[in-house]
Amino acid sequence: MTGDPAGKARTIVAIVARAVDGTIGDGGRLAWHIPEDLKRFKALTMGLPMIMGRKTFESLPGLLPGRRHIVLTRDREWRAAGAEVVHDLADAIGCAGPGDIAVIGGAQVFAQFEPVTTRIELTEVHAAFAGDTTMPYPAAPWRETKREPHPARDGRPGFDFVTLERG
Repeated sequence: MTGDPAGKARTIVAIVARAVDGTIGDGGRLAWHIPEDLKRFKALTMGLPMIMGRKTFESLPGLLPGRRHIVLTRDREWRAAGAEVVHDLADAIGCAGPGDIAVIGGAQVFAQFEPVTTRIELTEVHAAFAGDTTMPYPAAPWRETKREPHPARDGRPGFDFVTLERG
């Protein structure tokens, strides 16, 4: 937990789906479609400010209801309706205000936020996709605290919902 200006402990949670080969995206979108993962994503982010990179924002089907969209970009000219634009980690955290934050991607944003992230909600997809955006599996100091397996079905790969906490 990190502190916030109001003195309340805050959780900064990274929410990521990752294939066994490290793929987290391909061509600006997920390389798979797993409805249970989308439902979990919605439940984990509802009501929270979501911090994301520009490419992640542009990959969304539109503004996601019930959530703020804070976009971290180096491009000082970039703007989009519904996006709150920031240019560094401190500005992103400050823009989010007090309370919990969801960090939703992409790989560069996850890497930048890793030192201040307090929890990772990972969907481990049990297939390889050879996508163009990858990230390594979270290593120490992360430790697994929960795992919920889901078998392959309906032509979709198996997956696990995994919670990792700083150890």
